[in-house]
Amino acid sequence: MYSYIARQPILDINKNVIAYELLFRDGKSNSFPNIDPNLATSNILTNNHLTLGVEQVTGDLPAYINFHAITLIRRFPNFLDPKKVVIEILEDLEISNKLVEAVKQLKEKGYTLALDDFDFDPKWDVLLPYIDIIKVDVLVFSLLEISKFIRRLPDTNVTLLAEKVETLEQYEKLKMLGFTLFQGYFFAKPEMLKQRKITTTKQNILDLIGQASKAELDNEVIGDIFSLDPGLTYKLLRFINSPTYGNNQEITSLRHALIYIGELELKKFITLLALSDLNAGKCDEIMRLSLIRAKFCELISQTKLDEENPPKAFLTGILSLIDGVLDHDLEYVLNALPIHPEIKSALRNEDNYLNDYLTLAKLIEKGCWQECEALTNKIDLTTDYCFETYQESLAWADGMLSDQ
Repeated sequence: MYSYIARQPILDINKNVIAYELLFRDGKSNSFPNIDPNLATSNILTNNHLTLGVEQVTGDLPAYINFHAITLIRRFPNFLDPKKVVIEILEDLEISNKLVEAVKQLKEKGYTLALDDFDFDPKWDVLLPYIDIIKVDVLVFSLLEISKFIRRLPDTNVTLLAEKVETLEQYEKLKMLGFTLFQGYFFAKPEMLKQRKITTTKQNILDLIGQASKAELDNEVIGDIFSLDPGLTYKLLRFINSPTYGNNQEITSLRHALIYIGELELKKFITLLALSDLNAGKCDEIMRLSLIRAKFCELISQTKLDEENPPKAFLTGILSLIDGVLDHDLEYVLNALPIHPEIKSALRNEDNYLNDYLTLAKLIEKGCWQECEALTNKIDLTTDYCFETYQESLAWADGMLSDQ
């Protein structure tokens, strides 16, 4: 499954690209599909920001993204970095007190706000104190009409952006009217981009992994994620009632389950559960090897008396094959995972203590005994201890898999 998006450059008065507008597409035809605009916004955020990262699509330039009334009122933009996006308020929404309040709060949070396809209707006056950019479709109005409309605007520092500029003559005259930003076919047509989707279910799972990598768990957020997927909740309850996690306990609620298992074990369990679901349909050996590495890295880390919250060593091991699980290259996956920088560094095979543990596990897997000895000496452990730890990790992984 792939998602499609078009990006159209926005240029300054010197024709330098300073941002991109992101336009949802549902196929290879470069046109907007016949769907609810709120759904289009959600698709852009889910398939691009949450999966790849908007900055990856725009080359670290700001992204202009359309938001309809419902997405604004429900505060959809709030998780986006104000420095990386411009919130475009669509022209066909109805003005309401809830909308005005939402726009005001976005402005207070530091977001740049633009009115899209501005028609100079007085109904917009209530929003103008919060607006930074006014976008005008220059094919809808004549230059004379635009000039008259501009003179009637309140005395603000608003920036004028001309949409659908198609000729050099238009561009030159619009500059004279005070426009300083431009987009349209005169500069460039929208460029189609395609990327593999991470499904909603998989995104829930990635969100859980992100929560597990935090120093403090937010049980409310975790509970909300589990509540969206009854299958995950069932597996959580079933695992907690397995011998692996101690005596059988009659769990009465999801909150009870989250508290009962304990924070550190819950963090490891969430990642285990998440990887299990992501690995559905994959070779069982990928899951087994991930578990072995996770437990091995965790035990080595405990021996070295590393700070264990979050359980970085365990997460490093269990995520060591995540690129293969998701069928994406590693950097793509790391952009989608809000995990600790030290874990990301280890997964990139960069030199740090977590990478040492993971590398040691890989060397034992391959039977590279000479390299093993050199690395165990580096981290001040014996080879015998490391081999025994690896055997213990094998037994633990097989036990976990037999409980599923």
